[in-house]
Amino acid sequence: MTLGLLDGHPLPRTALDERLAALRNGPRSTALPQPGSSEDRQLVRWVAQVLLTEALCEAVAAERELPVSESGPARLDQQAAVELGSITAAAFEGSAAVRAVYEAVTAEVEPSPDHIAHYRALISRPPATRWHLALPEGAFEADPDTLPVALAEALRAALPGEWVTVGPWKAALLATLTIPQNHDPTFALRDAARRAAFVRWLDRERAQRLTAVEGLEHPGDPGQPDNHHRH
Repeated sequence: MTLGLLDGHPLPRTALDERLAALRNGPRSTALPQPGSSEDRQLVRWVAQVLLTEALCEAVAAERELPVSESGPARLDQQAAVELGSITAAAFEGSAAVRAVYEAVTAEVEPSPDHIAHYRALISRPPATRWHLALPEGAFEADPDTLPVALAEALRAALPGEWVTVGPWKAALLATLTIPQNHDPTFALRDAARRAAFVRWLDRERAQRLTAVEGLEHPGDPGQPDNHHRH
């Protein structure tokens, strides 16, 4: 009746049984696999690994005397969840201790200036042009490439504010606006670098401090009998 070993000490399975019961009696119970099936055993392993991750981070938070805020669960966006992996993402969302350890481990992680410059060069685009137009019905902004070709040509040839009529269209070009297309990628790159650093740190800590028990191995462990993922 052991969840696993942390630093050689057994962790009780009680938390796993309680978490599984909450899932099986919760609002998404119908989406869960059939009890006793291979997929159900994989779910049990997955939940066990989430709990082991939480227990590990609780121990680290206590060792480092980190402040652990007991606020409500966090919510990661899809990209962050994918980068962390489903087990770590679930532990991060559900455990304040995991979030506290994440902040401590990644506090000094920053993308390099070369990385930022390279990424900015990859995503840089020339400024966009938009026209501030007047129509008989009122003013609006438009990309000139979305206007009828003949009307756009007439507006380019006219003086600012001069009304032109082309077929059924009447308009005046009041101003040409230049819209920057680039944004500062520093914050997004920093978040991605911190998630990658946390995953590497957590993998090392798991390998050194956690020991799985039979039946609760990592669901992706190729040595356990329910791992049917093949290439």
